[in-house]
Amino acid sequence: MRIAVLDDDSSILELACSILNNAGHTAHPFSRGQDMLTSLKRESYDLLVLDLQVPDLSGGEILQWVREKLSPTLPILVLTNRSAEEDVVANLVAGADDYMIKPMRSHELVARVQALLRRAYPRNTIAERTEFGIYRFESGSGKISVNGVLVEMTQKEYDLTLLFFRNLDRALSRAYILEAIWSREGDVPSRTLDTHISRIRGKLELRPENGYRLTPVYSYGYRLEEVSKD
Repeated sequence: MRIAVLDDDSSILELACSILNNAGHTAHPFSRGQDMLTSLKRESYDLLVLDLQVPDLSGGEILQWVREKLSPTLPILVLTNRSAEEDVVANLVAGADDYMIKPMRSHELVARVQALLRRAYPRNTIAERTEFGIYRFESGSGKISVNGVLVEMTQKEYDLTLLFFRNLDRALSRAYILEAIWSREGDVPSRTLDTHISRIRGKLELRPENGYRLTPVYSYGYRLEEVSKD
């Protein structure tokens, strides 16, 4: 999972990112609130870890902006020195999903992050539901059938399709998609993503009449939407 971490203390920021990376996630560090806000406007993240006391733009201000502008289900963990009950209550009311008091403990951080991710992104979406309308995932062969007809796909095409169905109706940034599918292959030309999008849209006929629409999100990325066929 892609996790954005905000803290103006470089040692805490480095430690938090190291802990999350070692737990199998990809942590993106931010020491300035404004830098995080800029990134949030053009990138996708699965979870945010926010320090409340950042001089230029506080975690509280980021929290408010996220709840007004982004998905209400995006999990947010507040990491702060403030332990007073009124502070805890105020931030939970403002939209934080969990609250962790410094000094940070590595196992607790991982446990809280994992709990938030399980709640926000149930892993049984594909595991238990292999059919989405006319689309059926063949996990054993790494292929997908449309109306019972098996579609030949490369592994990357299958993985990309799976990513979109796991994130139905959620806009995914180009960076998010490239990291999820091509993360171990170094620099990948942007046109590679567009080519793969075009291929899976054509092969799977992802059109409104089939119940799904794969569309670009201007200056951001792509979104697979479930639409009514009526």
